[in-house]
Formats: sequence, structure tokens, C-alpha cells
Amino acid sequence: MNTTPSKSKPQEVKRNLYGASFCIVAARFNADIVELLTEAARQTLLDNGVADSAIEVIRVPGAFEIPLAARRAAQTKRFDGIVALAAIVRGGTPHFDYVSSASIGGINRVALDCDIPVGNGVLTVDTMEQAAERAGGPEGNKGADAALAAVEMVELLRDL
Repeated sequence: MNTTPSKSKPQEVKRNLYGASFCIVAARFNADIVELLTEAARQTLLDNGVADSAIEVIRVPGAFEIPLAARRAAQTKRFDGIVALAAIVRGGTPHFDYVSSASIGGINRVALDCDIPVGNGVLTVDTMEQAAERAGGPEGNKGADAALAAVEMVELLRDL
């Protein structure tokens, strides 16, 4: 399994986030894909100096529920950053568009309203094959990318 960030992203820089804590909010829908994203996100946080005991994983039913759980996690003030993970696969109805828009828009609102970095690892794909490509396949692992984005933003906000 490929747990490295995508090739199109800047090269990962090892960081020391001693004392930082992160919440991974992961959807249970499309669990096989989301578990690969979650494992890579966790490993990326560990590789960047976050203690295992400082990583909490919260499972929600699907992508639509991520913003509420992420907001509640942010409101606890226990976390320095959040990583949101899901796999939304297009079907034959407009449901994909509604769930994708609500989930991603809600994740952005959490970051802005709660002033907390939220790495967006919500896949929006046409097929399960595309999801697999982005969960450790040739396209890298978007869970790792999302965790790295959260790490970088936590550091940036600490420095501002």
C-alpha cells in the first residue's frame, strides 16, 4: 500500500509537532477505501512527530456527517488540527452532487468558523477504481495528503 502523498504535491518535509493533537474524522461508508486513507493519515501524523496517544479517530456514518463531527471536535479545543476522510462515489442520481457539495462546504466552514486547520481527504470520484487509485494506488494516498496539509497549517498558524 502506498502511504506517501501524491506525486503532484510538494515533497514532504519532516516536522516535529510534539504536543500537538489531531482528530481524524472518517466515514464508515465505503469503509475499505476510507480505512486505507485513515491508516495513511495516521502514519503521516506519526511520521511528523505527533504522538500516537494524541491522535483520535472518530467514525461517522458517511461524508455528509463529517462537518458536524468535525465542528464538535473543534469546539472541544482538544485538537490542534482535524483530518476529514471519506470516499464519495458517483452513482446514477444527483445524490453525489448534493453530498459532495455539503460535505466539502461544511468542512471548509468548520475550518473558518472554528479557526482550526482541517485537512480535506474527502474523495469525490466517478468509480471505485478511481477511489482505490487515490487510496494507496498510483495516485498516492489522499489521506496522507490531507494529514500533511493539516500538519502544515497547524505549523503555519502557530507561527503567525
